[in-house]
Amino acid sequence: MDQTDPVLWNDWHPVAARCTLDPARAHHTMLLDVPLLVTMDGAAIVARRADDTPLHQDERYGLVWVCLGTPTRSVLPIPEADEPDRPAIVVGAIAVRTSAPRVIENFLDLSHLGYVHAGYLGDDPHTQVLPYQVDPLPEGGVIATQCRMYQPQASPAATEGFVVDYVYKVERPLVTCLYKANSVIRDRFDVIYLFVQPVTQETSVAHPLLLCLEDGSSPEALRAFQQTIFMQDKPILENQVPKRLPLGEGAELAIAADKASVAYRRWLSAIGLTWGVVQNAA
Repeated sequence: MDQTDPVLWNDWHPVAARCTLDPARAHHTMLLDVPLLVTMDGAAIVARRADDTPLHQDERYGLVWVCLGTPTRSVLPIPEADEPDRPAIVVGAIAVRTSAPRVIENFLDLSHLGYVHAGYLGDDPHTQVLPYQVDPLPEGGVIATQCRMYQPQASPAATEGFVVDYVYKVERPLVTCLYKANSVIRDRFDVIYLFVQPVTQETSVAHPLLLCLEDGSSPEALRAFQQTIFMQDKPILENQVPKRLPLGEGAELAIAADKASVAYRRWLSAIGLTWGVVQNAA
């Protein structure tokens, strides 16, 4: 595996949330086809391979992170996580029967909001995706700006629909985030991260993280809202064919609304990612 995809082998991946670990028993999971165990010893968390081989590990944002190979950088720093009025809310681990890059790409898809998330993040007749800008990030990845969509209920605190400003970023191959206008505090953004654990080539676990402004919504309401949104996405994701994300030009029909997806695929191809993807249209 370390010869197959060093991009992911030497990167950090979430494998568990501290708040869900049971001190009485080990948490069994898998990363890049490698079985893992995560255990608690008092307040300490230990992550290791099932054969007891130790791993590089870290704990950030309420999540346990591991690297199977040799880390080339730290877990992604998130400046907003240090802001005192943004409590970090772990949404929960959601298993998805599709590849991790497919999950990231779906998160970037503006065109599905009015259909899959009707009544929440979009609705008829507000399904049109207005032109937006996509650019490369200086340290790798992509950013989509000037994204705007009408949403009837953008968050639990929303009392009316409004046109929501979005900014999407992909800073690591399996890490994406959304800056989204807050429905109450209109001059600042909520931040929603999605970390995806690549389990096998065609299965994954999504770990959403909310860094939302304190607008009167309880953590339970925010968590439930985000779970509702993701569970609407889950059957769509699991029925996409192929389960691995095609990277070849022309492999799947793209329209203007897919600019962020196209840029993401091109970036994955450029950095040589091979896990969970199809390299060409054939």
